[in-house]
Amino acid sequence: MDFLDEPFPDVGTYEDFHTIDWLREKSRDTDRHRKITSKSKESMWELIKSLLDAWSGWVVMLLIGLLSGTLAGVIDLAVDWMTDLKEGVCLSAFWYSHEQCCWTSNQTTFDDRDKCPEWQKWAELMTGTSETILSGFIIRGYLGKWTSLSSGFIIRGYLGKWTLLIKTVTLVLAVSSGLSLGKEGPLVHVACCCGNLFCSLFSKYSKNEGKRREVLSAAAAAGVSVAFGAPIGGVLFSLEEVSYYFPLKTLWRSFFAALVAAFTLRSINPFGNSRLVLFYVEYHTPWYMAELVPFILLGVFGGLWGALFIRANIAWCRRRKTTRLGRYPVLEVVGVAGVTALLAFPNPYTRRSTSELISELFNDCGALESSQLCDYVNSPNMSRPLDDIPDRPAGPGVYTALWQLALALVFKVVVTVFTFGMKIPSGLFIPSMAVGAIAGRMVGIAVEQTAYHHHDWIIFRNWCRPGADCVTPGLYAMVGAAACLGGVTRMTVSLVVIMFELTGGLEYIVPLMAAAVTSKWVADAFGKEGIYESHIQLNGYPYLDVRDEFSHRTLAADVMRPRRSEPPLAVLTQDADSVEEVEALIKGTDYNGFPVVVSRESERLIGFVGRRDLTLAVKTARQKQEGVVSSSLVFFTEDPPPLPDDPPPPLKLRRILNLSPFTVTDHTPMETVVDIFRKLGLRQCLVTRSGRLLGIITKKDVLRHMAQMMDQDPESIMFN
Repeated sequence: MDFLDEPFPDVGTYEDFHTIDWLREKSRDTDRHRKITSKSKESMWELIKSLLDAWSGWVVMLLIGLLSGTLAGVIDLAVDWMTDLKEGVCLSAFWYSHEQCCWTSNQTTFDDRDKCPEWQKWAELMTGTSETILSGFIIRGYLGKWTSLSSGFIIRGYLGKWTLLIKTVTLVLAVSSGLSLGKEGPLVHVACCCGNLFCSLFSKYSKNEGKRREVLSAAAAAGVSVAFGAPIGGVLFSLEEVSYYFPLKTLWRSFFAALVAAFTLRSINPFGNSRLVLFYVEYHTPWYMAELVPFILLGVFGGLWGALFIRANIAWCRRRKTTRLGRYPVLEVVGVAGVTALLAFPNPYTRRSTSELISELFNDCGALESSQLCDYVNSPNMSRPLDDIPDRPAGPGVYTALWQLALALVFKVVVTVFTFGMKIPSGLFIPSMAVGAIAGRMVGIAVEQTAYHHHDWIIFRNWCRPGADCVTPGLYAMVGAAACLGGVTRMTVSLVVIMFELTGGLEYIVPLMAAAVTSKWVADAFGKEGIYESHIQLNGYPYLDVRDEFSHRTLAADVMRPRRSEPPLAVLTQDADSVEEVEALIKGTDYNGFPVVVSRESERLIGFVGRRDLTLAVKTARQKQEGVVSSSLVFFTEDPPPLPDDPPPPLKLRRILNLSPFTVTDHTPMETVVDIFRKLGLRQCLVTRSGRLLGIITKKDVLRHMAQMMDQDPESIMFN
């Protein structure tokens, strides 16, 4: 009797913190698809079921896009309202933000469009006087404390429904608290939670971890799409940064999910400008070849900032993990929120939200701009169109803004190091862009004033005539933002696409590309890992990066286990072990699986069986198969072996046996083995010589060996 003819729960699944076997999942999906195709020819109902199965992927993408776009719109509106709630409240409708409140007022003028009697600041309501530092500081401190308390739960389901709910609520609180973080990274997590939620509705994805990860790749694309209003950049981000396995089918579905998510967000219109992009810019001056020099210098700055930030942040996070500081996450968040509020409030450029700051830094100075950055000295004889204002000497407001921006730059650089990695939803895109935008705007103003006062220099003579609009400081801010974001994340193609989708600046792709490539080159000179890879290593996850190079001349025999000083490899025989011996082997070891051989003397390889499947099979057999006892024989062959008279019923486990495990010979170069693990997503491979089993190489063994070859602690990359 083979009781495994009927499927039982949890077979073929994985335990927490275990790597999936991509080959196994691919094989299972192929078998499932073959059965559905064969049955579709039997009846009309089976044909309809096969069509529903084929379209289920597109349905999941549609649902992900709709829910991700809706949640992103709600988060954007809530963040806007709570950010303004720190400063005051709308008396006519408390749920209105500052801008919405003054939109509905009949007493708002263009010059005082940010002031209306319906909007009252807290200081005016409490004391009847103008704004005070105390009121803003108190509101910021309470929001930071509320954020830390609300997100202080230990949640086992990383992509579960409770994670989705709590992440959505606490993301609003974290971003509106004024901490140096963004919502873009957490929005990718929210979108992936949506993808995981809808996967549970279809057995095609809920029972196959490989197919589920294809959905999560598409969900990540939808998350970036709604975070930046960049659907194409989202697809490229998923391809470049997120996905381990990205087939062509997933590319099309990612594109569809990103499209639906962007359309949904556009329908909600959270920014109130009928645009999808977050920082829409419209520059009236083209860039010139000579400006590539400061653009490249901004790329150098972005690379240096990225390398510095990664080292400082990883050092701080490591200290958090290894000291008592990690035991008090709520206290840490409250402390950082309080320090941030205290230091940020006096400076107008750090007091406002980071998104508003970046938007102001990106903007070109038109005739109607009232920002300090646009306080230029106008000529009384100037009679040019409003969109073609020539370069002018900087006024006192610009110089005041410069030193305030310099202080804001130092503040952002330092505070972001301590903020990213706390136990709250925290994205890094917006803070990194803010650092680059501040530096870029300062460089742009410097180049602009140099060109104005020294237009006869040879570098300016050919393209910057007196009275012409030569330099656009906002463009330098945009290039600096791309450079710093690239230095931290090491993104290239997806970064450039996200930036021009984010701003609408399609004409400025070349400066963005120059800055992104330069920042990556400079940052790579100090270390190949971006911020995400660095945190993966810090947490000890067994991630095999496809970008890591391995060129050492070692063989599979040098890496396989067991070593000479270790006990022999734990194996099962095809027909000589009892149930009691199998249970003892499972209990006495912690391996994820066991090779199956003909006999322990010959060690001829038959196949491989997973630990979880074996455990579940033996446990289920004791419950469901009559007569199975500890002395029952376990066999993996098609037919039972010869048995003595009146034996207990044997246990056939051939169905859970992998008859085609991936094998290499002991003389296979490790360079080839590493490449195989990367491209096939292997969990382990067996080492043989002439069909005889010698040892096993797991993914952790590969990572441990690579770290050892790079003079790193081989145990530092394992689970902590």
